[in-house]
Amino acid sequence: MTRDTEERQWVLREMDLFRDLDEDEVMRIGEATRMTTIPAGQLLYSPERPNELLFIVKRGRVRLFQTNADGRTLTTAILAVGDVFGEMHALGQRLERTFAETLEPCVVCVMSRSDVERLLLGDPRVALRITEQLGARVIELERRLGDTVLKPIPQRIAALVARLALASGPTVRLTHEQLADLVGTTRETVTKVLGALADRRLVALKRGRIIVPNAEALRALSDEDFTVPTGG
Repeated sequence: MTRDTEERQWVLREMDLFRDLDEDEVMRIGEATRMTTIPAGQLLYSPERPNELLFIVKRGRVRLFQTNADGRTLTTAILAVGDVFGEMHALGQRLERTFAETLEPCVVCVMSRSDVERLLLGDPRVALRITEQLGARVIELERRLGDTVLKPIPQRIAALVARLALASGPTVRLTHEQLADLVGTTRETVTKVLGALADRRLVALKRGRIIVPNAEALRALSDEDFTVPTGG
């Protein structure tokens, strides 16, 4: 066994996706997995260069986004360690008009269609976790789209930041521009709303981070009738 293969197996063992597998099962997946280090700001997938590959995030964060005719972007998901994505018909996973971009330096594991079908979909434990993860991503996107229709922008921003903090802890690592893409507004509007939330001591603003000391209080505010002079 090469040192590179050992490193890939260690990477896979650290992922929740493969937590029930024994050493031999992890070894087979590790031998079929290509692990790649990618700098920030690089496209992993684009509709112009489609490829049927499955990506598993080992380190860093990846943004999935779409663009419209006038060049505006809509972020559909921000993926972290253990998340999977890719154009993989066997999983019902279609990126279509979606781009995938690294938000920070990343390490990703890459698998071909044949290896996914042989090693992942053939194991009901792994297949179930992948299905659950993809399903949860669809539910989150539907929730955000519902907020876009039903909630004003300030409540929309508060609701999303609260959900992210409840899911991943009090530090939400998003820039104002990234948050704007997620809720469908402008960076300037996000800055004004976050400033108002900071005045209420519901968030603290750091460079590239939003600290949420009480996510439940922030979520409760997202259901209230509060306004911010956004100008956009």
